[in-house]
Amino acid sequence: MAKAAKVKIGTRGSPLALAQAEQVRSKLAAVRPELAAPGAIEIVTIRTSGDRIQDRALADAGGKGLFTKEIDEALIAGAIDIAVHSMKDVPTALPPGLAIPCTLAREDPRDVLIVRQELARAVRRFADLPHGAMLGTSSLRRAAQVLARRPDLKIVSLRGNVETRLRRLEQGKADATLLALAGLRRLGLVESTRGIVIETDEMLPAVGQGAIGVEIRSRDKRIAELVAAIHHRATGFAVAAERAVLERLDGSCRTPIAALAVIRTFGRLRLDALVARPDGAKLLRTAREGAEIDAEAMGHDAGEELAREAGPTFFSVG
Repeated sequence: MAKAAKVKIGTRGSPLALAQAEQVRSKLAAVRPELAAPGAIEIVTIRTSGDRIQDRALADAGGKGLFTKEIDEALIAGAIDIAVHSMKDVPTALPPGLAIPCTLAREDPRDVLIVRQELARAVRRFADLPHGAMLGTSSLRRAAQVLARRPDLKIVSLRGNVETRLRRLEQGKADATLLALAGLRRLGLVESTRGIVIETDEMLPAVGQGAIGVEIRSRDKRIAELVAAIHHRATGFAVAAERAVLERLDGSCRTPIAALAVIRTFGRLRLDALVARPDGAKLLRTAREGAEIDAEAMGHDAGEELAREAGPTFFSVG
């Protein structure tokens, strides 16, 4: 039997990104025993623009594609065979010649409120945060939804990987922060952070939050066959619906947009979506329900409604 060709997986080098790449590697090895051999799958770490830029907001530096650009370039060049991305970081338009035919089963998409140790006993929900408390986040989506409920809170920029943000919180850079529950679970930090899980009716997640995408070259039939075996169909439909909302709204890092699709029984899909002003002064929300096969159409329709309601001046200052 011929020896299987090595598979190279490209990823960012953060602990969370590496954990996600390892998850893809283990799933591939489970369905293709020859890939379980030592060295059969190599993980290649790639430093992205988003990792290098720490002195300003991503919106000011070019947007969410900053976390995928260099990895996608390596995939196009043939330096890697697979790119592993957090779907919330992936722009709606992929580079020509690339596709994401595979998403792993989604982790819990909810956000978690984490407060610094001195406040831990007193805070059990958003309403318990002291008046004027500093909430650290670089996400306009989170900031807008928080300010819609607590306009008294002061939003301060808090960037970096999960561990960095937790450390800055304890250093007093902020009184509280919001992180994705999925990331905390993948890093084994849920117990140690003692976070407060926020339900989605209070904080709608980012598009694709909790989902891992596996990107390949569109014409690479060998890799396409490999990743098809680990694709989670329900997650694929859900993420497609959410990304269709983002596409219709032409979402960027400057636009607070959130969406969550959930597959219910008998192939039915429920989609919730919102768009907000960055200061939280106005928030528009809509929902759709239908067959999962119509996921993208529902997403476009929901995005169309939000765009129509928002109007061209929705994000104007003043």
